[in-house]
Amino acid sequence: MQVPPARGPLSGWITARLTQTTDQPAPQVTVPGPIVADDDFQLALWCCNELNYRGFDHAPTDADWAPDILAFRTALERPWTQWLQATFRPEPAAGPIATQLRHLIQADHGPPLASYLHRHADLGQFRQFVTYRSIYQLKEADPHSFAIPRLDGPTKAALVEIQADEYGGGRPERMHAELFRTTMRWLGLDDSYGHYLPQAPAITLAVSNLMSLFALHHRWTPALLGHLAALEMTSTLPNRRYAAGALRLGASPEQAAYFTEHIEADAVHEQIAAHDLCANYTAQHPHATTDIIFGAATCLGLDNLHAHHLLTTWHQPATSDNRALSP
Repeated sequence: MQVPPARGPLSGWITARLTQTTDQPAPQVTVPGPIVADDDFQLALWCCNELNYRGFDHAPTDADWAPDILAFRTALERPWTQWLQATFRPEPAAGPIATQLRHLIQADHGPPLASYLHRHADLGQFRQFVTYRSIYQLKEADPHSFAIPRLDGPTKAALVEIQADEYGGGRPERMHAELFRTTMRWLGLDDSYGHYLPQAPAITLAVSNLMSLFALHHRWTPALLGHLAALEMTSTLPNRRYAAGALRLGASPEQAAYFTEHIEADAVHEQIAAHDLCANYTAQHPHATTDIIFGAATCLGLDNLHAHHLLTTWHQPATSDNRALSP
């Protein structure tokens, strides 16, 4: 993947550092507006995080451990973590963790993105939805896999069971990222990893940056598990609607298979995530409940902001984000 174009001084420094075109120290991190909507900030943090996944073409191979880049990422993470905790940290609650997760999800009433894609979206809007989703979906499951070596016993076994399905159960063509590529090709999109990064808005990058924050820090392991639980427990119905919307717009069953795969698989994963994963983890770590719920709340909250962004864009056709997306 190529280093993306910068969007301001923060992303400008990290992209120049990765292309070895600067020897200047990193700038001071300042965020003049809402951090979740700041393109410069979110792109800078995304680039720092990506060094722990596949990295960038021609960037130094040791960039992920470069002291100045690590210090810069830490400086970015500080206000990002503060905003997340100030915005989504739930009040303490009582009861089993699985019950708390269900209550949190039942109380969540986000924008009706799935319903809109099911019944009303045109092909261009569905293409934009898939394009933005590709920023995460082409490395689907990778952030949550960071938790595997931090767990043991039944908790580890539960996470591995979920992740094995995400990676196709040993069949490369059944990997969820590969199924998503089939959907992208139906829409005439380039399915190479990170191709649409330059077009992704801040909120799309923020969704990925949230997962990476939890994945890269041992301290946030419970939040990472809660994040995964929220994904699995809220997946079945939206994916049924996404599949119906894709078929309405002319996709074949194979081209919609990414969505239909999640209808059945995540109905099973929902139970594993709530009980075998999170409940077992809290049995071993009783004080982790609050962080698990925090992880779930941030997952739901950022997904709602992303849905709001798309729906607002589509109902304001003159905005710059509502442009045709070409391969």
